[in-house]
Amino acid sequence: MAAGPDDPVAAPGHGAPRVRPAGDAALTVELGDTVDPVVNRRVLEFDRRVRASGLPGLLESVPTYRSLFVQYDPGAVAFDALAAALLALVPDGDVPAEGRRWVFPVCYGGEHGEDLGHVAGTHGLTAEQVVAAHLAAEYRVYMIGFAPGFAYMGGLPELLHTPRRASPRLRIPANSVAIGGVQAGITSIPVPSGWHLLGRTPARMFDLARGDDAFLLAAGDIVRFERIDTATFAALEGADGPVARRVG
Repeated sequence: MAAGPDDPVAAPGHGAPRVRPAGDAALTVELGDTVDPVVNRRVLEFDRRVRASGLPGLLESVPTYRSLFVQYDPGAVAFDALAAALLALVPDGDVPAEGRRWVFPVCYGGEHGEDLGHVAGTHGLTAEQVVAAHLAAEYRVYMIGFAPGFAYMGGLPELLHTPRRASPRLRIPANSVAIGGVQAGITSIPVPSGWHLLGRTPARMFDLARGDDAFLLAAGDIVRFERIDTATFAALEGADGPVARRVG
């Protein structure tokens, strides 16, 4: 009996990808159960293959931490046929990382990072120790979501893992460098958030004037940060040219 849109579909084998319905015109292909760089690399390669496949009825695909959301036209392709075709495109094992590498300037603390002191106190650190730990890490962009161009990143050092605020703010500034739980992130537009604000970058994460490159970062990119002072922040925030540097 063929699978229907209410039934999850799995490829054979231990830890196999699983297809789950997401309404009557979309589905999700899950490649794992954890936030993990190997799983995420497979998701991004899977997304690339799906986009290049020319499968009939395919409308859009959106990668997440551990899965790929696929929207399709049910008048052009049946759920079970599409599920089978998608499972055939899932990569086996780990795949090479192909993301771009970036360095972002950040002004920490003060009006740009009002939670820096709170995070330091929570972990028994000084503000300078928090900044040093944040600067020393390398971050992977796992996905773009929640708001246009918002970058969800892994790689936050364990000593900075901090539960989100008990009372979220109704609005935090665009381009804020923040942490929440085990995640790091850079906001793109003013949004409500329970994340802790460590600083702010003068780089514009979302800018419609860039056309097809409106989102500065993409899933799979690697990010490092460098510290700047308030005067440099003010100068760079008004600059016309690029602020974040591509280094690979």
